[in-house]
Amino acid sequence: MKSSKKSLRWGIQAVCALASLVVVPVHAQQDKQVYRCPGNLYTDALSPKEASAKGCKTLDGAPITVIQSVVPRGAAPAKTSGAGSESKVQSEDQKARDADARRILEAELRKEEEALAALKKEYNNGQPERKGDERNYQKYQERVEAMKASVTRKEADVAALKRELAKFGVAP
Repeated sequence: MKSSKKSLRWGIQAVCALASLVVVPVHAQQDKQVYRCPGNLYTDALSPKEASAKGCKTLDGAPITVIQSVVPRGAAPAKTSGAGSESKVQSEDQKARDADARRILEAELRKEEEALAALKKEYNNGQPERKGDERNYQKYQERVEAMKASVTRKEADVAALKRELAKFGVAP
């Protein structure tokens, strides 16, 4: 009987402790001032100086309720007349954009291929030359693995650029 009273007392104390933790933040939030700024912007993130500088007014009384509007089902999206023809790109403009994109991709491909060639030369088929600070074989192995990963990444980059160029009908 005594143990059940102790359990009950402990349970009540735990609930009271948790309730006090929940109540404290609520009071802390209520101390903040809510401001109504021009443009129907409601905020509590401003200091009184900032609020007065922006022309915001303090709200007293009831809390603010925000109701988000929902588009009714079955409502057709509003169509604007003539907007469709203005938003289309002229064929000459599109061809110019495609040519620019192709030129940029070709330049990027050349740059990546040069970097890949330099990495492969330094990698030397998995046998790069040791540096002076690599007396420890493990340090050398770690550098070789990092170089191998770099070569693999560069090869993937080059392959991706070639795929992109193939979309323009350019044979890499």
